[in-house]
Amino acid sequence: MPVKSQYSGRWAEQQALQQLEAHGWRLLDRNWHCRWGELDLVLMRHNALLVVEVKGRRSGSRDRHGLDAFHPAKRRRMARTISCWRAAHPASADQLLRVRLALVPLLPSRGTIRWLDVERLC
Repeated sequence: MPVKSQYSGRWAEQQALQQLEAHGWRLLDRNWHCRWGELDLVLMRHNALLVVEVKGRRSGSRDRHGLDAFHPAKRRRMARTISCWRAAHPASADQLLRVRLALVPLLPSRGTIRWLDVERLC
């Protein structure tokens, strides 16, 4: 990943994380890797887990709704990665799991973070 994209991605993740922490979520893992892929953010609040895939969006992006970035193959990889994370964290087995896509505008003046719930992933 080019340095500029890496910086933009980290910045977008930080924006999403700050908003979630302000709503009581606690970060468990960031950029967690296994052979299937990476989880951008894994958080917990009460007895619920939240896995967030963060996508930075420039104004005028052809994929302004974010759905192109979360195609079926990406969903399958993410489901496998979540299974790996849960296997590595057995205490998470009984916790409710939610998965969300965070579309973060790379220019803050262009709007707020758009959150999409991802259903039937895991």
